[in-house]
Amino acid sequence: MTKKITLACAICSSRNYTTNKNVSTHSTRLEVKKYCKTCGKHTLHRETK
Repeated sequence: MTKKITLACAICSSRNYTTNKNVSTHSTRLEVKKYCKTCGKHTLHRETK
């Protein structure tokens, strides 16, 4: 079962990306390094509720 999640920047808390996550195989929160247009650089993006 997949669930739609939102990724937010760890520095400025801007919600930039959405993606799908397989809940049955990944129970922990997703953390990915992606480009933040607000900060202007690559930062850590975390899954939000």
